[in-house]
Amino acid sequence: MKKLYKFVFLFAAGFALFSCKKGDFLGQTQTTDLTEQAVFSDSTKTIAFLSNIYSKIGFSEDSKRFTNGGLDIASDEAEPYDNSATTPIAFANGSVDANTVSDDAYNTCYTQIRSVNVFMKNLPKAPLKQLTKTQVLAEARFLRAWYYSILLKHYGGVVLVGDTVYNYNDKVSAKRASFDECVNYIVSECDEAAKILPPVQTALTYGRASGGACKALKMRVLLYSASPLFNPENTSVEMPYNMAGGNQELKKLLGHVTPSQLRWDTAAAAAKAVMDQGTYKLEENNASPGYGFQYVFTQRYNNEYIFQVMKGNNNDLESLYLPPSRGGKGGGFPYQEFVDAFQMANGKDITDPASGYDPNKPYDGRDPRLAYSVLRDQSTWITNSSLTQTPINIYTVNGQGVGLDAIYSGTKTGYYGAKMLDPAAVPNSFNSTTRCIPLIRYAEVLLSYAEAINESQGPAQAYAPIEAIRKRAGLVPFALPTGLNKDQMRKVIQHERRIELAFEGHRFWDVRRWLLGDTQNAQFTGMEIQRDGAGNLKAYKRVNVRKHGFKGALYLWPLPAAEVAKSKETLQNPGY
Repeated sequence: MKKLYKFVFLFAAGFALFSCKKGDFLGQTQTTDLTEQAVFSDSTKTIAFLSNIYSKIGFSEDSKRFTNGGLDIASDEAEPYDNSATTPIAFANGSVDANTVSDDAYNTCYTQIRSVNVFMKNLPKAPLKQLTKTQVLAEARFLRAWYYSILLKHYGGVVLVGDTVYNYNDKVSAKRASFDECVNYIVSECDEAAKILPPVQTALTYGRASGGACKALKMRVLLYSASPLFNPENTSVEMPYNMAGGNQELKKLLGHVTPSQLRWDTAAAAAKAVMDQGTYKLEENNASPGYGFQYVFTQRYNNEYIFQVMKGNNNDLESLYLPPSRGGKGGGFPYQEFVDAFQMANGKDITDPASGYDPNKPYDGRDPRLAYSVLRDQSTWITNSSLTQTPINIYTVNGQGVGLDAIYSGTKTGYYGAKMLDPAAVPNSFNSTTRCIPLIRYAEVLLSYAEAINESQGPAQAYAPIEAIRKRAGLVPFALPTGLNKDQMRKVIQHERRIELAFEGHRFWDVRRWLLGDTQNAQFTGMEIQRDGAGNLKAYKRVNVRKHGFKGALYLWPLPAAEVAKSKETLQNPGY
């Protein structure tokens, strides 16, 4: 089976069975290359069919989902390269419309869910050993839960189709299941799959679902379920649940009708189950302060990744994020507000008078994760030609940028992204990386446990996981102040998630589930570094980049307008 898996990863890239017309995501519309009989009478094609379902697991967090920057440019992390990315820019500007917003989440997830059901229906007749059938069935159930979890955070409650394979002429119920029903379904599928799958996968099956991945997905869904957006207690906040008014049928799609703090206990227990499995840990490397934070992203196989997108040798992220002089396209340009969020290496905010922060030397003595996440003026990177470390010139002289990489010509904010980039890789070069893209890693588990246990029992048990992350980051001292209360610890945890998980597809969703939309309704800026003709520093000038907007409806996505128009059963989310 291991050899079979290894082969089908290559085979599956060109494999197809069904294609769907836009808007017909649940029903078969046409066959393309192969029939069901041809696929499921062959063991290699059967496993390749499953591998095709894996192929979209990372689309929601993909940096190229809409254009350079993905959902990062819809949040307070980064500015887009241009204005062609209509969906993330609409979210950034606060002008989302159900008729124009991308329906890729709805389309992709339901297409993959249908493929899971086709796979499950035909698996009994496939020429595979029973042990293999049992395992791949569990993998398929996990994948179905994975895609439903993506739908859930986009839309709230969605249509649950069970194991049914709908064909073109079948009547498909368009009634959305309640938020409770969706959460329970995903959790149940994860629980059942976890009973079958190995705790972790081996090198040959790395990237496929495991028991640990099932537990981690369950943890994430339960954390979202416990969060203020979906577990609403504050009736005064403008958010979808409250905007539904007295419409109880709609409300149950948008969150738990009966809020409960006990949901935090459940989320904490789910995170602890991953921790207690004992198979994952933070990757450490003390070659320089905080280097373990960068090291983990350059290692194809490591003990921190729980579920990931597998890739061959590539320089995809380098091509996306590096400055033009290195052959990159710029990607999402980090905002100054994101840079300001990084503390000093002593763990104090830069606004703390005791931090030692010097506005004339704003990058000195900072949290080491800043340098591994953001490229600034005079950061160094290898060139395509010489492969030697040389400075990146982003400064201006007399208001004019110097070179391809300067602010206003190369970057809009004065910064380039560096998160997950391999310092030995550049585009247009034979220097590539074996990196794969994390979808869930152990740092998220520690942060989730800290958040849930703080909300359920107070801060005492939240210290250890947060301090472990800060220690790996190279903060000295890494210990938090003693005596923090729940509110203070919550701010610490939210800060650590913002920094540790930046540009990994979390910030857009975290801001929403925490009901922090007001933080997005702000002016975001960049930094112009001014030098004289000799290259001597003259000044740091903060410059306006984009005014973001936010309103209550934006806590959730609108369902595709075409889907709502098909049936009166399909209720649209409030505000659209």
